[in-house]
Amino acid sequence: MEKDLKLTIELIPESAWGENLRKYLPKKVWDRIRKEVFKKSGYKCAICGSSEKLQCHEVWEFDDENHILKLKGFMALCEKCHLVKHFGMAGVLASEGKINLEELIRHFMRVNNCDRKTFEEHKREAFKKFHERSRYEWLLDISVLKSYNN
Repeated sequence: MEKDLKLTIELIPESAWGENLRKYLPKKVWDRIRKEVFKKSGYKCAICGSSEKLQCHEVWEFDDENHILKLKGFMALCEKCHLVKHFGMAGVLASEGKINLEELIRHFMRVNNCDRKTFEEHKREAFKKFHERSRYEWLLDISVLKSYNN
């Protein structure tokens, strides 16, 4: 079913929480990457096409056998698509009254042209995968950044 969805929930294992490239890169380099990503996407969300509140999303590949999170690249996402990707964090922000979770769920259903049942099934599978992956310590492979550090 997941292959039919344009917008998916991609939860990062608990041992890798708080890990992001802004932590490892000089601000100048991160800003350059973000601007390149936005320009390549035509200043539109790569998933829904919105041009509102663009953010730079890190695309990771999960090696579930060796527990390696490998950075594959970046994509421009609108704030809503980005929050759906990080639905666990979205739940925390919603509990603090900072965002409306129902609005994100409606966005997911609209982008994927699906019903609430499809969303709930996808969410359940994403959290199941998250709990399994969170049983392990993950190594980060950010070697793709070498091509950006020029």
